[in-house]
Amino acid sequence: MYQLSERTLGDWLEHWAEVSPDREYIVYSDRDLRFTWKRFNERVDDMARGLIAIGVTKGTHVGLWAQNVPDWLTFLYACAKIGAVCITVNTNYKQNELEYLVKDSDMHTLCLTDGTWESNYVDMTYTMLPELRQCQRGHLESSRFPMLKNVVYIGQEKYRGMYNTAEILLLGENTDDDEFLRLRRSVNCHDVVNMQYTSGTTGFPKGVMLTHYNIANDGFLTGEHMKFTQEDKLCVCVPLFHCFGVVLATMNCLTHGCTEVVVERFDPLVTLASVHRERCTALYGVPTMFIAELNHPMFDMFDLSCLRTGIMAGSLCPIELMRRVEEKMYLHVTSVYGLTESSPGMSQTRIDDPDEVRYTTVGRDYEFVDVKVLDPETNKEVPVGVQGEMCCKGFNVMKGYYKNPEATAEVIDENGYLHSGDLGVKDENGNYRITGRIKDMIIRGGENIYPREIEEFLYHLPGVRDVQVAGVPSRKYGEEVGAFIILDEGASLTEEEVRDWCRGKIARYKIPKYVFFVKEYPLTGSGKIQKFKLRELSLKLCEEKGIEVI
Repeated sequence: MYQLSERTLGDWLEHWAEVSPDREYIVYSDRDLRFTWKRFNERVDDMARGLIAIGVTKGTHVGLWAQNVPDWLTFLYACAKIGAVCITVNTNYKQNELEYLVKDSDMHTLCLTDGTWESNYVDMTYTMLPELRQCQRGHLESSRFPMLKNVVYIGQEKYRGMYNTAEILLLGENTDDDEFLRLRRSVNCHDVVNMQYTSGTTGFPKGVMLTHYNIANDGFLTGEHMKFTQEDKLCVCVPLFHCFGVVLATMNCLTHGCTEVVVERFDPLVTLASVHRERCTALYGVPTMFIAELNHPMFDMFDLSCLRTGIMAGSLCPIELMRRVEEKMYLHVTSVYGLTESSPGMSQTRIDDPDEVRYTTVGRDYEFVDVKVLDPETNKEVPVGVQGEMCCKGFNVMKGYYKNPEATAEVIDENGYLHSGDLGVKDENGNYRITGRIKDMIIRGGENIYPREIEEFLYHLPGVRDVQVAGVPSRKYGEEVGAFIILDEGASLTEEEVRDWCRGKIARYKIPKYVFFVKEYPLTGSGKIQKFKLRELSLKLCEEKGIEVI
């Protein structure tokens, strides 16, 4: 029988450093960089002492703005050991979003890399903090961001006003142990360790406060549902700044003592090669990642027979895609359902569930979590088979939104249930099916239309690689159905052929009035599709085609 653990992240790390000091924990296969548990733990301690030397202490907010670079996890665990809060920053953030988060989070220290091909983090930081170019490291005084005192560059390069990783580690090696040990002993499993800002698919992002107890236990149970052991190697190509990466992947490995094979930025070729070379036993990804891997021209060159399990989550998981992954990549796919505010898992299919359950549901409740489907109007539980809002109560529910009790009260009701905003149905076996999102629901002339139903239907149309359905504004009906389709390579379809496929098979009001063939979807940094941007895109595409929206 499972038990919830009160170990902190630092406790878990030190446990494996003692029990399995020479086993590999972190591996970057593309550059042959490897850390054993013992070596990694020592580096974390040096980093923690270095952070103390620049003023970081218990409760300090430290921002981490980077793709999956080798020291990403070093900074996370260094913060965890001394009671600081690691604020994971979306790698796709632009100037306004960065400045909003830094101010809203009361950030004390910002750690960053060069950035991405479309965003230079160093330049954006200097734009936000012009004082940085004239000040000494550790002596930042910003009129706009008075809480921010340090900027740390993750790497060896030197920038005016910023520390770099080597300097922080050197400070750590020459810092007295007393303060580090005092802070280390003060950390409690119910302290906030990670703050993630909601992706902002609706409204302003809010800081979700997650504790050691939240995320370590959620990661542990996730791994148990896939029968993880120390012998497993998990290929992590999902972004670490998001719950998928930092909890379902990293906390799973941390609590099971297994190896984390990290891909710095998702690339299907690097991912396939990493699985092949390291003989990974598990692989995670959002559906678009698995599609990219399966369709890579070099796919057949790699031996993936080592794979046994993994997670496909983050957005709609098409049944046909899951079947293809199992057939060609050999792994038994599980699905996790939840949201950042639930750490994130609240339900999951188990590795030994029947195919029908794993393909068509998001499984049953996590242990120690009470999931209910509630009527959005009455807040009462609905019967089996009746649609309602997915809600949960348990160890996994966030501590709240940072400095925002009003918003917290809007999503956690007086009975302690977290309201997801997602619509779902519970079947007679206790498994859940997600049927849509309350705010994604299309209302056409008074008819409620749930995009997922139409998406699943259109996935069966030959030539369709991926499809998303969203509402298109209509003066006559309020909204019309719009289908945004990515075609298989070499496939050809017309708008009318898509509608012909639907006629007589789904209700007339569900047939897409608008069909758009696109190359990609607007995504959040974690790979979730931004439905509200599809609405905006539909108006632009209609204008380009000379179609009047009526």
